[in-house]
Amino acid sequence: MATAQRVVVTGASGKLGRFVVEHLAEAGYSVAATDRVAPPGGLPGDFTVADLTDLGQVVELLSGVDERRPADAVVHLSAIPAPGLATNAATFGNNVPSTYNVLRAAQVLGIRNVVTASSETVLGLPFDVPPPYLPVDEEYDVLPQSTYSLGKSLEEEMARHFARWDPTLKVAALRFSNVMRPQDYAQFPAWQDDPRARRWNLWGYIDGRDGAQAVRRALEADFTGFEAFVIANADTVMERDSAGLAAEVFPDVPLRRPLEGRETLLGIDKARRMLGYEPEHSWRQPPPR
Repeated sequence: MATAQRVVVTGASGKLGRFVVEHLAEAGYSVAATDRVAPPGGLPGDFTVADLTDLGQVVELLSGVDERRPADAVVHLSAIPAPGLATNAATFGNNVPSTYNVLRAAQVLGIRNVVTASSETVLGLPFDVPPPYLPVDEEYDVLPQSTYSLGKSLEEEMARHFARWDPTLKVAALRFSNVMRPQDYAQFPAWQDDPRARRWNLWGYIDGRDGAQAVRRALEADFTGFEAFVIANADTVMERDSAGLAAEVFPDVPLRRPLEGRETLLGIDKARRMLGYEPEHSWRQPPPR
């Protein structure tokens, strides 16, 4: 029997991290999870507490702690996950060096498969300045509007150059939308009367289970170099059709193509094409019993 791929997942205790660890373990990966704080209730696989701002700790994590196997790949989700949760300097000082350390440790250890969490914010959120067109996608230059988003933009640029230095390296930067758990869907009805309440991210979201699917597909994708992917669900958080929302809230923003039904305005065509990603969940589905 072939040995299972060993994957280090950083930020494993976070909202998305838990979905990713559980999904990869169920898919047959050997998961080495890490975070600054252990998750309540535990996770599948190994867990190690570590500070990713320390390059030495990152090298040890990826090379194998206490005689554990070295990693074949790394999924880097660890970060202060949004603007305003810490001071700008603290957010930048944690997130950007941590991503550099993961990329550098992978380079030193010869790990050629890296998936890293970027953010929808690099697309221009909160869209106080309207987007250049709809649906938004990966084709226009990043438009960071906060220190958090600036950091994510710089992390993508670092990854691009690490991949340029090593043509055998694959780095997939996943621009995740607003992560939701199934229990979070109870709040969605409250947004229906005011389309501007969620204009800040074009009414997008990502079910944590589909976010985990995207991570696995990025790990398994067959390409080299750096690629960024918008990762969102196939629909919006609204009951109204997307064309009507766009016309009311962004009347001067051109459409690149006609919008169908409640389709997402965070374009996921590239992820569908290159990763085989297809969302399997929606807030419109009945909650699990």
